[in-house]
Amino acid sequence: MAIETSINGKAVALSAEPDTPLLWVIREELGLTGTKFGCGIAACGACTVHVNGEPTRSCSVPVSEVAGKSITTIEGLKSADGTLHAVQKAWIAAQVPQCGYCQSGQIMAAVALIEKTGRPSDAQIDAAMTNLCRCGTYPRIRKAIRAATGQAAQAVEGAV
Repeated sequence: MAIETSINGKAVALSAEPDTPLLWVIREELGLTGTKFGCGIAACGACTVHVNGEPTRSCSVPVSEVAGKSITTIEGLKSADGTLHAVQKAWIAAQVPQCGYCQSGQIMAAVALIEKTGRPSDAQIDAAMTNLCRCGTYPRIRKAIRAATGQAAQAVEGAV
């Protein structure tokens, strides 16, 4: 039985067993390897994707649960012409990644936060960004989120 869904704006029919984790379908069946496996128990966030706009840890979601839903992976953030998302640009400018392993999940969580709040406060950033980073780049992550929403420039202007 095929599971019909949308991945990065394209309709797809997935042939995986219904209890297969969405992460493995994304990586193995669709070949979208930007979404990473980290822990397998939804604790680290390396596998974060958006399901109907909500950040979702794909390692713990059976593919059967996404039937009829819209899924966005890190590969789906770019515009059709290849332009990076504002958060991706801010990540590069702030030099967030060290090892980079958690970064696709971090970016997906940050995009969802900004789409939900517009201009998140530091408290909102802390509450929403529960993904783990073994390299400890959390200050750069916050800096990039603020920059992606224009808050960095505003904070500098307000301090002058």
